[in-house]
Amino acid sequence: MHLPLVTERLLIRPREPRDFDACWAMNHEPGTLDYIDFPREGSWDNAEAHRRYLEETFDWRGPAGMGYFAVTPRETPDSFLGWLLLAPEDLKGPEVEIGWRFRHAHRRKGYASEAARALVDHAFATLTFECLIADMYRANRGSMGVAGRLGMRERADPEHTTDRFVLWELTRRMWTEQQEPMSQKP
Repeated sequence: MHLPLVTERLLIRPREPRDFDACWAMNHEPGTLDYIDFPREGSWDNAEAHRRYLEETFDWRGPAGMGYFAVTPRETPDSFLGWLLLAPEDLKGPEVEIGWRFRHAHRRKGYASEAARALVDHAFATLTFECLIADMYRANRGSMGVAGRLGMRERADPEHTTDRFVLWELTRRMWTEQQEPMSQKP
């Protein structure tokens, strides 16, 4: 599975400068950043800090096959639905993180699960990772549902899995077991 990734309905390609305005607009939709902490000093409400941070994510170049990915409909590839992330945790590592964010109008249509599933398959089949993680607020029901549909499980980690937060993981073994035909499962 090589980039861009193609699913039944979606095209998943590396994010490009032309996606900046759509990402900026998505971040400003009501509720989009409710469960996402600003990653450093400042806040999402500080337009200058927010813009700088978004520019840095657009400038970030990670290892081959990783990064931020735009998700578009296959039929209309100029329409921006949202983005995915496959990168070292906090862009530093050592663990590899998967994440997703979608425009309000494109939520609850299965796009996040469909796109993230393709990226998970890419991470394990092509990049041969051993584990993916995702962290999120428990109150973020949409993302919690996507993580569950991907087959991720809560990691018992007292520092990261608390009454407010969950650190999810999907190991290569868990992913491989999902790939087995149902007839081979006990």
